[in-house]
Amino acid sequence: MQLGYTILYVEDVIATVEFYEAAFGLNRKFIHESQLYAEMETGTTVLAFAGNPMAEFNDIAIRPNTLGELPAGFEIAFVTDQPEAKFKVAVAAGAVAVKVPTAQPWGQVVGYVRDLNGCLIEIASPVAPKPTDG
Repeated sequence: MQLGYTILYVEDVIATVEFYEAAFGLNRKFIHESQLYAEMETGTTVLAFAGNPMAEFNDIAIRPNTLGELPAGFEIAFVTDQPEAKFKVAVAAGAVAVKVPTAQPWGQVVGYVRDLNGCLIEIASPVAPKPTDG
């Protein structure tokens, strides 16, 4: 088994794609002609969006993601060498600031925003390697 893609169910797939382009600098990989499914270029694992009606089409029930509710119990993490600057870009593009990037005891700088659907997004530096006893 390997993680192939993560799919977020969203109200508006096209608006979400445009938001992720502006807020996080991602590029669109694919948008289905129905505009109910899209994929973003994110490296080896695909970040995808499906319109809420796709859940019913797939015969599954979901709790829609919304800003008016607490975020669901998951997050998407983006890693960057500039978490403070990228956090500001995301907020300027419409992300809701949750926690400004802060240095963590394990060597990362980590901040959180919510996207236009209410999904929790971590913006973090790479984990700093531990010094070795040399």
